Amino acid sequence: MGQHKPLLPWGEGTLIEYQIRKLTKTGNPLVVVLGSDSDLIAPVIQKYDVHTVINPSWEKGMGGSIAAGVQAVLRSHPGAEGLLVTLVDQPLVPLEHYNKMLDAFQPGNQSVIISSSANGLEGVPVLFDRCYMDELKVLEGDQGARKITQRHEDHLLRIPCGDILVDMDTMGAYQKLHEKFFRT
Repeated sequence: MGQHKPLLPWGEGTLIEYQIRKLTKTGNPLVVVLGSDSDLIAPVIQKYDVHTVINPSWEKGMGGSIAAGVQAVLRSHPGAEGLLVTLVDQPLVPLEHYNKMLDAFQPGNQSVIISSSANGLEGVPVLFDRCYMDELKVLEGDQGARKITQRHEDHLLRIPCGDILVDMDTMGAYQKLHEKFFRT
């Protein structure tokens, strides 16, 4: 992208601050995994009540970041019954969607609650029952948790989310999402 995605302007602050403020409203503890340029991002979020983890192997892909986050959750919140994985670059996902996922979650029933878009995309945000943490904490590479959701297809619960599963991987995508979100 040529820029630090989490530090892009969004509303009254940066994209990462917007996401943290929104997710804090769920009432659950937050673990933020940082990778590239974490030394620039960490000071911006230090004022928030989040547990920050640095993934030193961020360039190897999302799997390592998920693993680092899960390991941090298991240390800082050993009684956690589940794990919600989301991305900084999906600002169109509203608090209501996260709350629908959390409301559908029943600890101990081995569910994987996945977001399902109108155009057939499925993925993050995704909520895993605690029983999957051993698989999640050893992820590597750039596949993220997709192989886990595929392996446990019979436990998937899909939560419809319209057309909000759009992330931003280019400056053009950021500008388009920014315009759509802040359209008056």
